[in-house]
Amino acid sequence: MSDTVLLAGASGLVGGHLARHLASTERRLLLPLRRTRADLLALPGAEALSWPLPAKLPRIQLALCALGTTLAAAGSAAAFRAVDFDAALALAQAARKTGCQRFGLVSALGADAGSRVLYKRVKGELEQAVEALGFDQLVIVQPSLLLGDRNALAQANRPAEALAQRLAPVYAPLTPSRWRPVPAQLVAKGLLDALATRGAGTHRIGNAELLRA
Repeated sequence: MSDTVLLAGASGLVGGHLARHLASTERRLLLPLRRTRADLLALPGAEALSWPLPAKLPRIQLALCALGTTLAAAGSAAAFRAVDFDAALALAQAARKTGCQRFGLVSALGADAGSRVLYKRVKGELEQAVEALGFDQLVIVQPSLLLGDRNALAQANRPAEALAQRLAPVYAPLTPSRWRPVPAQLVAKGLLDALATRGAGTHRIGNAELLRA
């Protein structure tokens, strides 16, 4: 195998699509997992890593972060931040220490470090913190509500996403593309396409562009 890819969040909607695509490209795929997932570890080239990450990692050519929870699921602001900021930044820092120059981050629509809304503020702070690490290429995707089957992942459906799933056939065509719910597979595709086609620098991919993927 050629490149080694570090992917956090493979048990989620977007991360699962990323894992399946990368497994088809003959790369070594390192997956930090809190719980064993036989389906993920059966993918070609996939290897489990402990979480928190081990102190020493092999050289990483590409790191991807699709970690994310909600305040309701986390149970408190501190627990939410521990996942969406602390764990995500730890992944980026660990990859950068190995010499990694390419990073892909699944953020969120409206991410803004100055926001009064906790979710948007933490996402914005994470974007800034990762950008400060100095990756040669950084791609950040900012999707709206995700469409996909969380039940198939043994995850509880998030109320807003579940509502969006039910209403999408009726209201999606009437909703501006900036805010329209987006299938998780398009978010994964948009992130990987941008990493493959865009050069050095920081690139933010908004929801409307993801829908065109």
